Amino acid sequence: MKRLKKLDYFIVIPYLIMSIIGIIMVYSASANIGTQNGGSPTSYLIKQSVFVVLSLIIVTFMMFFNLNKLRNQKLLQWIEIAFYIGLVYLLMFGQSINGASGWINLGPVNLQPAEFLKFFLIIRIANFVDLKQDELMDPDDSWWLTMRPTLIRTGLLLLLVLAQPDSGGFAINFMIVAIMLLASGIPWRRSVTILGGFILAIILSLMFVIEPLSKMDFAKSSYRIQRFVAFLDPFGHATGTGQQLVNSYYAISNGGLFGVGLGNSIQKTGYLPEPNTDFIMAILSEELGVLTVIMILFLLMVIVCRCVLLGIRSNDTFQSLVCYGGATYLTVQSLFNIGGVIGALPITGVTFPFISYGGSSILTLSLCIGVILNISDKQRQERQRVIKE
Repeated sequence: MKRLKKLDYFIVIPYLIMSIIGIIMVYSASANIGTQNGGSPTSYLIKQSVFVVLSLIIVTFMMFFNLNKLRNQKLLQWIEIAFYIGLVYLLMFGQSINGASGWINLGPVNLQPAEFLKFFLIIRIANFVDLKQDELMDPDDSWWLTMRPTLIRTGLLLLLVLAQPDSGGFAINFMIVAIMLLASGIPWRRSVTILGGFILAIILSLMFVIEPLSKMDFAKSSYRIQRFVAFLDPFGHATGTGQQLVNSYYAISNGGLFGVGLGNSIQKTGYLPEPNTDFIMAILSEELGVLTVIMILFLLMVIVCRCVLLGIRSNDTFQSLVCYGGATYLTVQSLFNIGGVIGALPITGVTFPFISYGGSSILTLSLCIGVILNISDKQRQERQRVIKE
């Protein structure tokens, strides 16, 4: 009970509320899919509930975990090697789903390495900057020699994600790295130079490596082009690639401010593809209304603002950057998902945090939440120590 009183409720309460809403909405959005596929209408509900329970266990474990063990150099190196192997395996043998081969099939579940890469990059970049802070601040040019190996390895991981092709996963991972570097305290000219070099390397890789390779598999290349065309003119392709966005508009319009009632969505009955993953917020808007969507965005904003505040308060570079990385992860992923649902951005196949169906996403988010709660508890203990002194 004493531990419960010490929880950071600005993070825990919104996290729990959204997780519960996620279970309800996954069931509501997917029951029809399960029946149409000849399975059980509760199949996705059971899986999502299991994922949420696992996420609670992970959050609890990470809250009391010694964060110094996460920073073990050998451990990080072995995990990095595992990512290289997994991402290369996907390029060679991955099964294509919706134009991307980003999932490793493990029987009843599919593992998505690009999701777990987000957490890994947050820990790795934060640890690197903390350990090498003095060299990175050095006024001479030696900082580049210090930074270059990490940038090259990080760039390769990002390019492997982009080559699947997973543009959404790539963009979120890139933004996490970019924001963490800009917030690291490294002179801004150096940060801009690093990010500029990153972008240039990506452009060159797209031109001379990834695009030629993608042309070898016309389905992948054409799928990405069709998505962009549908974004520009969804109603002109309403019976094809624009179907998702057009029906998303219909769902939001049907729901209005207060919704048509839980379980009463029309668009989930075969009109809107992926109603339990990429477009679950459209179904939520139709059934529970735009006001409920605004409430969920507010809950997410509370977590993001709390993460940023914890980062500002911390005197430890590693802890600060982990908080900023977590806040970036939640913010960018939410914007990409909502942007796709309302047609402000091309559809990238990105899930909405805590609400959409997806084990890899929920488990990765739970790792981040658990670590940030751990940092929050350390700050609380430090404040109490200072007060006693």
